[in-house]
Amino acid sequence: MAGKFMLKKGSTGKYHFNLVATNGQVIATSESYESKAAALKGIESVRKNAAEAELVDQTSG
Repeated sequence: MAGKFMLKKGSTGKYHFNLVATNGQVIATSESYESKAAALKGIESVRKNAAEAELVDQTSG
């Protein structure tokens, strides 16, 4: 997977991450996590499952 994960701690003290493309554009944002460890598990889950994700096209036409 190209790009990088950017882990951040917000003003509320909760953690979230962005998946950033090689051109610098944010292409995904996570939910908020109570702990850094939980956010890191979220990143690992995306790494593991994204390659196998099904595409559901809900566009018309």
